[in-house]
Amino acid sequence: QVQLVESGGGLVQPGGSLRLSCAASGNIFNFYAMGWYRQAPGKERELVARITSGGITLYAESVKGRFTISRENTQNTVSLQMNSLKPEDTAVYYCKAIRLGATDFWGQGTQVTVSS
Repeated sequence: QVQLVESGGGLVQPGGSLRLSCAASGNIFNFYAMGWYRQAPGKERELVARITSGGITLYAESVKGRFTISRENTQNTVSLQMNSLKPEDTAVYYCKAIRLGATDFWGQGTQVTVSS
């Protein structure tokens, strides 16, 4: 069992920045990928960004050029740098440890609110 704990959420004005972090209790290098997902009220959970153990990244079109995902394998952390935030980025953000052919692990989520 792997525990994922997100931090760094909060309230920010449009155009501002936040950095989310996800700390894993186990070795994240063992996972196929680590990802950030988000869920806004009344909407389905969606992929924001993910990064494989080899460092290959994938971003949702809506965040390309504004968000950057990174991982630090020695510290078992994954971060999401979010710049130029928009009100539509408001959501609960979840960290996910992705495994091939096995159950994935989710964090408990952290709230991000973009509002003036």
